[in-house]
Amino acid sequence: MARSYETVIGLEVHAQLKSDSKLFCSCSTAYGAAPNTHVCAVCIGLPGALPVPNERAMELAAIAGLALGCDVRSESRFDRKNYFYPDLAKGYQISQFNEPLNLGGELTFAVGDETKTVHLTRIHVEEDAAKNLHGAGGGTATVVDFNRAGTPLIEIVSEPELRSSAEAEAYLRKLRDVLMFLGVNDGNLEEGSFRCDANVSIRPLGQAEFGTRTEIKNINSFKFVRQAIDYEVTRQIGVVEGGGRVTQETRGWNDVTGKTFSQRSKEEAHDYRYFPDPDLPPIVFGEERIEALRKATPKLPEQLRAEWTRDWGLTPYDADVLTGHPAIAAYFTTLASALDAGGKEPRAEAGKRAANFIQAEVLREVKTSGLDATFPVPASSVADLLTRVQSGALTGKQGKQVFGEMVQSGESAEAVIARLGVQAPISDTGALEAEIRAIIAANAGQHEQYKAGKTKVMGFFVGQVMKVTKGAADPAVVNALLERLLQE
Repeated sequence: MARSYETVIGLEVHAQLKSDSKLFCSCSTAYGAAPNTHVCAVCIGLPGALPVPNERAMELAAIAGLALGCDVRSESRFDRKNYFYPDLAKGYQISQFNEPLNLGGELTFAVGDETKTVHLTRIHVEEDAAKNLHGAGGGTATVVDFNRAGTPLIEIVSEPELRSSAEAEAYLRKLRDVLMFLGVNDGNLEEGSFRCDANVSIRPLGQAEFGTRTEIKNINSFKFVRQAIDYEVTRQIGVVEGGGRVTQETRGWNDVTGKTFSQRSKEEAHDYRYFPDPDLPPIVFGEERIEALRKATPKLPEQLRAEWTRDWGLTPYDADVLTGHPAIAAYFTTLASALDAGGKEPRAEAGKRAANFIQAEVLREVKTSGLDATFPVPASSVADLLTRVQSGALTGKQGKQVFGEMVQSGESAEAVIARLGVQAPISDTGALEAEIRAIIAANAGQHEQYKAGKTKVMGFFVGQVMKVTKGAADPAVVNALLERLLQE
């Protein structure tokens, strides 16, 4: 009889810190440069080259720790993690082991309709390795690009408290959002600036002791994380049910075959011979500085959602959409605040108008890449346009038409209105009544349908009026007149 098993998952997330320079030298961290052009004596490990800690990178690591509820240590140290691999020029990696910057912490996230909290072991700072390029030029050789060597990272280590691939994916998505809103990491999975190792094991339901775990290395896609964990769980159950024993090892993920594959055995614990780096002094953050960083920490998505539903009149759905990216959240804040500054409507109305217009018109034109986002029209220009609509100088339909032209031409609302000769809304009931009577007379069949109870035909008449007036008729006046005149 087949047994039931529980999945046990712990994640180690490597997040590149949003710093323009490397962790121990001034070389650029910009992505996509020609191989081995962002290098110096320090990051390629030449003898005698001395590392100098990147102050901003350490601050960003502390901000992440504060936001995730860690104990941010006033003093931390760097160690040398010794191992040999072609992408490690020095023969050791500078990391934190005995005295990391951040200890403990937790992350709460939603999985479907449920909420789960996973505790963190630590968040430590380390440098990235270089990148091995296998089969470069179509041959069998492996070459090394050292542009990435020395890039500042934080490694966020969770406790083994995740119980499914769905929980692992939800955890990673929430963690990525937190780091992006903090400005700590750009969240760009494609460029490898947010990637994870998954430690996966199984155990019979009810068993307290953990099973033997395997480590799946360097997964850089939410989809692949889920697929890799599901495959590995199935593989391990198959091994155990077949009478075998799961081997402790490091495995890779092949997204083409949809399978994990063995890379190296970890049956024996790796002895990295950690020891304090003699070239680096302790990193000291005084309590005053830690408190200053705490106060300067940006608001996270859940804080913004709570504020916006309370203060700006947004629905939970609206707030969720607008906190989908830090730049979009900032755009909404700017636009809603500009509309509210006019003081001509309740704050909740200004917030709702801003949210509706962003979702209906702006977002379809927005392009995001990491932390960066390109908006078709600045928020200040949209505020000017919506103020004209709110004042009655433009109808809602005219506002959308003008916005479309602003996107295409880059002009201001005022310039577009002048160039197109957009008319002010027609609210003269006398002039509109004459137009509407003529339209009703020309569409006697639809008029009879309306009087027979087919009230949906009202939309047809509204469209005809807007067509004749080129969208300049006041919708409220049009609807009131049609309701009266169609009854005659």
